Amino acid sequence: MAVMDDKFENILVVGLGLIGGSLAAALKDLGGGAPFIYGCDAEGGARDAAVELGYADAAIAPGEAEALFAEGDIDLVVLAIPARFMREWFSLIADSGYCGVVTDVCSTKQGAVNLARSLLRYPGRFVPGHPMAGSEQSGIEAARPDLFSGAYWILTPIGDTDAEAYGGVHALLASVGARVISADPAEHDRMVAVVSHVPHVAAAALVTLAGDHAGKNGDLLRLAAGGFKDTTRVASGSADLWTGIIMDNSDVIAEELEEYGLIVAEFGRLVREGDAGALRDLLAGAAMVRDSLPAKWAPKPEALTVVRVPMDDRRGIVAQITAAAGRAGCNIEAIDIDHITEKRAELELVLTGEGDADGFIRELEASGFRPRRRALAPQT
Repeated sequence: MAVMDDKFENILVVGLGLIGGSLAAALKDLGGGAPFIYGCDAEGGARDAAVELGYADAAIAPGEAEALFAEGDIDLVVLAIPARFMREWFSLIADSGYCGVVTDVCSTKQGAVNLARSLLRYPGRFVPGHPMAGSEQSGIEAARPDLFSGAYWILTPIGDTDAEAYGGVHALLASVGARVISADPAEHDRMVAVVSHVPHVAAAALVTLAGDHAGKNGDLLRLAAGGFKDTTRVASGSADLWTGIIMDNSDVIAEELEEYGLIVAEFGRLVREGDAGALRDLLAGAAMVRDSLPAKWAPKPEALTVVRVPMDDRRGIVAQITAAAGRAGCNIEAIDIDHITEKRAELELVLTGEGDADGFIRELEASGFRPRRRALAPQT
């Protein structure tokens, strides 16, 4: 069983749906290393269920949050809420004088970063995040403690991000089995548009096509086999939730939908013209990319590498270094900061063996850093 860094002893999870409920459940599943979890949700049923299921030690309504902040016991706030509620909660956090760490799970990051900079008293202690995990189901009833095991959880630190805050959130997420990686907020929003948002629209379009034809032939949907159901599974997700997600990233999604439309149109042209050779090439290329997708992941101890980076203890340094790791495709298993003096520190990264570690080192050296690398011996 994983053991969590004890940095965050008291955590407030705002939003007890699939993501918030699953994170709370995963943290309580840490056993002796588990933090005290306060669950917060507007729905009384969700609050009651979180406590009854053992996902939260105590539950509060949103109107009780300010008093909880005033007590000064909360180390971390996790905003597991739709993006449209972020402004309200950032304002509440700022007005309460809360000075701890805040993270979120919104699927678009640039908007959350902009709001944090404009509303929070301590925007550097906001560590934006997005778990690449979920289900077509929703609510506390769908939550489960293993939802994030082996799943990517993207953090998008910015120039203002506090190094200790980033390290604490990274350790917390790694403790529940997530693969924590770093990306620029704008880069993140474009990536998830391609691999998450556009696929949802495409699935909805396919179901709409089938629904239109089902009106002419009532037996059509009875013939929908496993392939169709697998391809369109995500179309069962909440329409309200996905409308908000898509509109929050609308400019990027619109661009990627246009590109997707051109690819579909090319398939259509080849079919109309009967060009079997070119059609086969497109299908084979797609199959090759699909087959290269990673399977269930777990780090191999013998492949872990430690990189130590001496650095000035200044704002933005963690974002700069972790973004370089992300560009090289290196996944960070763990992160720690050793303070040498008031102004100097060493950032220690444990890399999982994926990506171009040599390229990561070269980029750091080109930026003036002097990193040191060694293999992490497997523990016996």
